[in-house]
Amino acid sequence: MDRTQLTTSADLTREEVDFFMEEAETLRGNNTDDLKGRVVATLFLEPSTRTRLSFEAAAHRVGASVITIADPKTSSVSKGETLADTIRVIEKYADIIVMRHPTAGSAAEAVEYTKKPFLNAGDGPNQHPTQSLLDIYTIKRECGGIDGKTIAFIGDLKYGRTVHSLTYILTLYSPDKIIFISPDELKVPEKYTQMLREKGINFEETSDLNAKMPEIDVIYMTRIQRERFESDAEYNKLKGSYILTPEVVKLGRESLRILHPLPRVDEITPAVDEMPQSACFRQAENGVYMRMALLKNLAKNFYS
Repeated sequence: MDRTQLTTSADLTREEVDFFMEEAETLRGNNTDDLKGRVVATLFLEPSTRTRLSFEAAAHRVGASVITIADPKTSSVSKGETLADTIRVIEKYADIIVMRHPTAGSAAEAVEYTKKPFLNAGDGPNQHPTQSLLDIYTIKRECGGIDGKTIAFIGDLKYGRTVHSLTYILTLYSPDKIIFISPDELKVPEKYTQMLREKGINFEETSDLNAKMPEIDVIYMTRIQRERFESDAEYNKLKGSYILTPEVVKLGRESLRILHPLPRVDEITPAVDEMPQSACFRQAENGVYMRMALLKNLAKNFYS
């Protein structure tokens, strides 16, 4: 495995995904000094809690130090600096760059200006590859594997970059079925369903969550994202389309597991958190170990 940059989950192989999951498990609860003396720059030009803090925690846990931009208003981007110039400058200060950006395609653009290790922490509605890796790692830990499982994506499937990224990863395995559950206005883009057809993976699109609950092994819940809509009226029309309550969860199997990339708004009620099916906060914890594995190995491949 010689990867040094990760901009999209579409580039990953099954061998790489399996490797990173094994590495995450090995690093679980075990801090190292593999990146001692290295500097990780976390460039977050879009709001984030879990991704930024888990990357920074991961960097510290593998021995690196961190420099950060946590608000675009505090950077020269607010003055009109181009992404090209921003990346050219930051690579002079840091050994590894982690970037979140509101524009789709920004990660692919950024790596045109640096050869240093680079990790896409989300580029608009497009991709979030490190999230998809921690998600598949969570499914494996919670369910004992990925092959043969029925995975349901629920909510905002049109703009949900975590859904898009994880769909790519799932094509590397053999799920029994992928079910896309959403309002018509937020259906998964055709490029992803076309990819599933080409890969021969069974999938279904529906708007009826309750009817599908008995079939599902893993629910991947997403929020309706206010920031992706052009108007409040459009958002208000669709918010609350699906809400997981204990009553809805009990329609499913006892072995059901519920994931959510977070933050949530109202799509999972707090009462569900107390149910064994809820894995959302274990999923968030898994992000630290997966990002430790990524930082350690991408840096090792570049600097060794």
